[in-house]
Amino acid sequence: MSRPARSFTAAIVCAVGVLLADTNANSAPAAPKPSTQTVIVEGTGFQPETLTVRRGDTVVWQNKDPFPHTATAAGVFDSHNIPANASWKYTARKSGRYSYVCALHPNMKGTLIVE
Repeated sequence: MSRPARSFTAAIVCAVGVLLADTNANSAPAAPKPSTQTVIVEGTGFQPETLTVRRGDTVVWQNKDPFPHTATAAGVFDSHNIPANASWKYTARKSGRYSYVCALHPNMKGTLIVE
């Protein structure tokens, strides 16, 4: 290959490398994949009492008590009765701080924070 052809090839290779490096530098980091978080319903309480998740995450309420419970945030979500040894899941779509209760046992309170 002649010297001018080699110089031209080298220039093309360098230009492609610069373009690829610039493209990668401007790329936004990939969003984290949605995850599943669990709230244990036991001893007439929610554990954890406050849970923070990201939008798109799923929250599962697992009832380990021998009687039904609900996870009810007025106007946001309502599990209705979750029987003993059963579960209910909710996918968080909107950011916010949501207080919830068991409609059957109003002294049971929890908070779901969606970032």
